[in-house]
Amino acid sequence: MPMTQKTPCSENQLLAALPLDTYRRLSPFFELLSCDSGQVFCMPGETMDAAYFPLKAMISLVSIMEDGSTTEVSLVGNEGFVGLPIILGGEVSLHQVIVQIHGSVLRLDAQYLKEEFLRGDALHRLLLLYTHTRLVQVAQNAACNRQHTIEERLARWLLSVQACLCSNEVPLTQEFIATMLGIRRSGVTVAASLLQRAGIIRYSRGHITIWISRHWRGFPVSVIKSCKTNIRDCSAPGVCRF
Repeated sequence: MPMTQKTPCSENQLLAALPLDTYRRLSPFFELLSCDSGQVFCMPGETMDAAYFPLKAMISLVSIMEDGSTTEVSLVGNEGFVGLPIILGGEVSLHQVIVQIHGSVLRLDAQYLKEEFLRGDALHRLLLLYTHTRLVQVAQNAACNRQHTIEERLARWLLSVQACLCSNEVPLTQEFIATMLGIRRSGVTVAASLLQRAGIIRYSRGHITIWISRHWRGFPVSVIKSCKTNIRDCSAPGVCRF
């Protein structure tokens, strides 16, 4: 039976979806961490020695090119976890794993995650479903990045951030957003101004408020749908419901 009492894991949707006996096997090995923005957990080419389950923090997986340019390839909040290479057998991270917004996470040593995953029980099914959802999301992001304007890409990304944080208030600078989207800061400035004039966001230095309003209707359906698919696809009966 899915756990219902209030515990640290109830703040992470994946862990909250686990049967209580599965969580109890893992709980002695969790380490609660308080993370600062910009903190790096892993660099490209490094072995992932632990998985991270965000509670309040938001974590980005960032691709770093040879010339030093960067683009965010995945965004993880309390709906998921960071550590797919551990369960998929690769073990080595292809991306920089960096805390985007400060907060708390649960750290789980790779050994314990693999042991529980290989039992083929509830965690195994849940993380495979999560992996599928992430693959679908990455494919959708690639299509959006190719077909949409900068302001549409910014809108989609902000909706994803909002879903990860469960908050309309986002403490991010334009420079950081430009780094994550792989575009010039001037492009973010223009796009943010367009969204603000449309009544979709309110922007002040280092802080964005996202408005839920009828103005979103002006954006392509795929912009909105690509954000709403996130982890809600993990809704298989008996596994988890987000």
